[in-house]
Amino acid sequence: MFDSIAPEYDYLNHLLSMDIDKRWRKKAVLEIVDTDKPQRILDVACGTGDFTIAIARKAMLKRSYDSDVHTEITGIDISEGMMRVGRKKLAKAGLGKEGEIVSVELIQGDCECLPFPDNTFDRISAGFGVRNFEHLDKGLEEMHRTLQPEGKVVILELSVPTNKIIRNLYKLYFTRLLPLVGGHVSGKRSAYTYLPASVLNFPGPREFQEMMRKAGFKSVRHKALTFGICRLYTGIK
Repeated sequence: MFDSIAPEYDYLNHLLSMDIDKRWRKKAVLEIVDTDKPQRILDVACGTGDFTIAIARKAMLKRSYDSDVHTEITGIDISEGMMRVGRKKLAKAGLGKEGEIVSVELIQGDCECLPFPDNTFDRISAGFGVRNFEHLDKGLEEMHRTLQPEGKVVILELSVPTNKIIRNLYKLYFTRLLPLVGGHVSGKRSAYTYLPASVLNFPGPREFQEMMRKAGFKSVRHKALTFGICRLYTGIK
């Protein structure tokens, strides 16, 4: 499904969110790139690489170290179609070049079975992707496994607002207008029916934070963004 909508995905993402998604990413990036020291960062379910690129750009701005050790950013996604779009964006942005102080690579892989050893990354991020996991608990466990001790996970995900009026307007937009516009532009109405359904069926804040704790994370916190339309979750290994 994601392979089929990859060419129009970014355009519709920004259009249907009215570009608010860019502001949400900026807030999340501050939690990920929170030091000027070199880091190994994994962006899980990276899709077309918007989050990965934002992280890389912030890391380049934060660089104030003189070291042979560079910040390494890896994006992983199961959809090769999305990855192809992402690699083109990396090239256009001038990222991913060898020898750079911040290196970026996008690889295809299963986010519920990450192809990395235990304790590999300093930070792990996921932007609008964990709701697509078939086995959410397994995906969280894999993030915990590959994160270094005291490393941080940062998860940005769409949510259902708690305010009744806003929630009703949100559901109306999400279940009626979004599939109509998304289906018309992409020609894949079923995909843009699935996407809102995945948000409505995603665990609420309390339930998801408990899932993070069961996966092994401590100091689990969350912040509601834009009336709770989006939520920013963090946890420490």
